[in-house]
Amino acid sequence: MKRIVSVSLGSSSRDHKAVVRIGDEEFTIERIGTDGSYERLFQLIRDLDGKVDAFGMGGISIYLYGKNNRRYILQAAVPILREARKTPMADGSGLKNTLERHVVHYLKNELGIELEGKKVLIVCGMERLGMAEAFCEMGCDTLYGDLIFALGVPYVIKSLKGLHRIAALLMPVVRRLPLKMLYPSGQSQEENIPKYEKLFEQCDIIAGDFLFIKKHLPLSIPGKIIVTNTVTPKDVEMLRQRGARLLVTSTPELDGRSFGTNVMEALVSVLVGKRPEDITPDEFQQVLAQGFFRHRVVYF
Repeated sequence: MKRIVSVSLGSSSRDHKAVVRIGDEEFTIERIGTDGSYERLFQLIRDLDGKVDAFGMGGISIYLYGKNNRRYILQAAVPILREARKTPMADGSGLKNTLERHVVHYLKNELGIELEGKKVLIVCGMERLGMAEAFCEMGCDTLYGDLIFALGVPYVIKSLKGLHRIAALLMPVVRRLPLKMLYPSGQSQEENIPKYEKLFEQCDIIAGDFLFIKKHLPLSIPGKIIVTNTVTPKDVEMLRQRGARLLVTSTPELDGRSFGTNVMEALVSVLVGKRPEDITPDEFQQVLAQGFFRHRVVYF
């Protein structure tokens, strides 16, 4: 049996394990959080390196993207990647460009949601550039919350061009910041401080990383469509209680939980037999065409 482990700086309360069958082969897929501890994360990687088939890097991305797919490396992620000396490690960034473009088209073509003219909030466009570009291509009025949700700066970016301009200006500095200044880690992943209610209220669709969505999600979100991934049963219940209309995750549901793209990219790596950085877009597409990689849809 193949084993895939997402090693995460995130909260251990979000850990999960599932066994799935793809074709004739079984896979154990699990997520292990270290509650924000780099020391525990490094030790976990050392203990498992060479003993599992692929790692997912959870709680942080190696790469963020700007105009023309310009790639920025987050320095806080580099030491984590270096600890895996034998087992390949995926952060999900390669898969996001394929899978998360597809989920936007899925909303229209499979679920019948008319997207043209819809107002969309993408909580961090640089982390979900494929999704951000796809919503724009569909004629959505898209807002980007990168400054708000990642840096705590109360400024909404109102165009993809503006997002690229700010990325070019700030990323040389931002990419060197410690993780705790950029992304919820450890127990902070469980926090919800309702804020920016008017911003959420004016948008029809809330999209992007769920921990960023959850960070300031208002107590009432009647009729909203949530497009995300990495949700636990507790997260789904929170959305239900707050009045969301629909949840769509880019990754499939495995035993009640939607795993992150880092886990799914690690799985693709094993299926294709290549390190994540060597997988081509066509190879991603071929694997995603298999029935296993279906989007999760929950109507409330």
